[in-house]
Amino acid sequence: MIIGKVVGSLFSTRKSEKLIGNKFMIVEPIEGMRADKERMVAIDIIGAGIGEKVLIAEGSAARIGCDMPDAPVDAAIVGIIDEGQDI
Repeated sequence: MIIGKVVGSLFSTRKSEKLIGNKFMIVEPIEGMRADKERMVAIDIIGAGIGEKVLIAEGSAARIGCDMPDAPVDAAIVGIIDEGQDI
């Protein structure tokens, strides 16, 4: 898992049937957590808001974490961080 900050949302009217009804957020990984990407799109299953720090699962863990094993999901917001040291 990585830690990121939600910086925006996006809407898609045409998408895979397996993604219908889901919310998508733009997440910026916290510095030092992910060097190869500045931003990513993550499916939001918990209702995170812009500005919140979140836990993100990637790959198969993202699909399992949002109970969508056959959906084209690579990143999922699986938790909202209330507080933490050195974040």
